Amino acid sequence: MKQSFTVRQGALDGIEAFLGVAKHRNFRRAAAELGVTPSAISQAIRALEARLGATLFIRTTRSVGLTEAGAGFLSRAKPAFEELIAAGETARDLGRRPAGLLRLSVPRAVLPILLQPLIASFCKAYPEVEVEIATSEELIDLAAAGFDAGIRMGQFIAADMVAVRLTPPFRLVTAGSPAYFGANRRPQRPDDLRHHRCIRLRRSSGAVGSWTLNDNGRAIEIAVAGPLIANDFSTVLGAAIEGVGLAQLPEPIAAEPLRTGKLVQVLAPFAPTAPGVFLYYPAHREIMPKLRAFVDHAKSHSPAMRRSRTKTA
Repeated sequence: MKQSFTVRQGALDGIEAFLGVAKHRNFRRAAAELGVTPSAISQAIRALEARLGATLFIRTTRSVGLTEAGAGFLSRAKPAFEELIAAGETARDLGRRPAGLLRLSVPRAVLPILLQPLIASFCKAYPEVEVEIATSEELIDLAAAGFDAGIRMGQFIAADMVAVRLTPPFRLVTAGSPAYFGANRRPQRPDDLRHHRCIRLRRSSGAVGSWTLNDNGRAIEIAVAGPLIANDFSTVLGAAIEGVGLAQLPEPIAAEPLRTGKLVQVLAPFAPTAPGVFLYYPAHREIMPKLRAFVDHAKSHSPAMRRSRTKTA
């Protein structure tokens, strides 16, 4: 049966006083070093001895020495207390400046188009911060999984999160390969998609998402079907390029294949607009300097900020 351990309140009381007296073998000098009165040191030692149930010092009018119990206690308490002080200094240091491990949960598709240049410039600007990127399509609990922040499309971020825009809103484009259209007619209306092979995306909730299109400002849902279901846009993109079927993709992800002719866009008048990509983190958590530095860096280096500057100029 597993035991339940708790740290008693005041378990460390008197340790610093004990170490001071053990160091100087003198109550008065220990008190001066700690900035307290000799009587306060004596009271702290007596309380510690009472709590431990052992006498730690041999006191005479001329000297102070350690008992066997005191010597044994010193051999283990001194390095443990020093380690505790060092741990406190490390924590205090991390709370004052950008340093330590910054863990980010990121969809695979945003890495090449957004995050790689952002991470490269951030690592150069903040060499004391280690960045760990975990690619996942899952909408995970950041705190429970030990992540400092995540990156997702805006419509998938919970309302209790702080969201920082990284990209402007963008369209979701419908596209297929030239080989696919060599064997299939191009759809002219959203309803035509029911007669096409479509590559679908399984959302983190487990549901296979329908496609949303925009018909003169009215959002319409189309239940498409096809031979492949994937859980990330990178796989959907690759399958579309190979001619497996039509895909609905964020325009930044599809931009290069559309430019080079590997994909052909269809149903352009019906393309809906997505909110864009956001960095997000829990609103209730105190933000550490490493995350604050990354948030500020993302704000100043993101495509959304660059576009804003271009418009201003």
